[in-house]
Amino acid sequence: MQEYFTEIKDPRHQSYVKHKLADVLIIVMSAVLCGLDELSKIEVFAKTKAEFFKKYFAIDKVPSKPTLSRILSIIDGKEVAEAILNLMKDKITGTEEVIAIDGKAIRSTASKDKPHSALQILTAYLTENGVILGQEKIDEKSNEIPALQQMLKYLNIKGKILTADALHCQKETCAAIVKRKGNYVLGLKANQKSLYEDVKLYFEQPPEGIEFEVAGTSEKNKGRVEKRTCRKASDIGWLQREHKFPGLKAVISVEREIGRSRQTSYYISSAEVTSEKFLQIVREHWKIESLHWQLDVVFNEDESEYGSENAHLTLNILRKFALMKHKIYLSDKPRKPSFRGNMLKALLDEDLLLDIITV
Repeated sequence: MQEYFTEIKDPRHQSYVKHKLADVLIIVMSAVLCGLDELSKIEVFAKTKAEFFKKYFAIDKVPSKPTLSRILSIIDGKEVAEAILNLMKDKITGTEEVIAIDGKAIRSTASKDKPHSALQILTAYLTENGVILGQEKIDEKSNEIPALQQMLKYLNIKGKILTADALHCQKETCAAIVKRKGNYVLGLKANQKSLYEDVKLYFEQPPEGIEFEVAGTSEKNKGRVEKRTCRKASDIGWLQREHKFPGLKAVISVEREIGRSRQTSYYISSAEVTSEKFLQIVREHWKIESLHWQLDVVFNEDESEYGSENAHLTLNILRKFALMKHKIYLSDKPRKPSFRGNMLKALLDEDLLLDIITV
């Protein structure tokens, strides 16, 4: 950790530095691993755990709240994110397959009467183990589309399947994914109106002689039976001639049925896999939505009150890092407590905290 953190540029005048930047980041990271991300709580945590940090990290002095605030405000949040991303990538096994893409706004950063001014971050998430492969800040006057296209310039997606919502159903995005030897499964909605209507009609009124490859699941969720049915169509030469999406090999419909409620979603894909596999891939995308939900439920991120964008970017990536660490730590445990429960245990048990840091 110190090796990665020392690569971050320290903007302070070194003649007046009392706390090494790497030491401060290790303290903040450890606090976040224990579920603490408010300055006042991090300060109390640091003072209470002073002997812990001295013994295991050779940190002799712990910073005050004003020092924490100042450092988090002036360090480059993007550089911190890159260092943490490199730490996370050490946990990649090479067997992971699905990369889910989604954006999230931190609502507390919005200006009054301007909800769209909130800081938004697009994340590339390796769904199997919770590793963040990349993230991009979304410009206030833009949207997720150019942010993903920028991300595709450096992400290693060879042999991976990228999932994203309908906003990213763009020919330029599909071309970039295929060029880098990846595959895509993209949601389809009215933002691609003619393609959406053609695919919807194809499944609702299939031409004579057309048979779809079908797979389904049924499971009980909170006392209700949820059924999912996936239909895959690969005989789509006519559709490709009409719409010319790079790499397009299949269109998919997924119907979700809970009681009397039914909802059908449509997708396009460059992957040549079974309908059963498509059903699994579509469900994998839910994990990044779960990640964003956990950022709010576990850390209350939408109410996070920091005065600078740098601090928000730094704390955002540390929260994601903490969730990944706890996910990996709990993965082989027969009885899994909640993330919040395990964070509380780590706060009270220094040996457990060390185990989570080094897992």
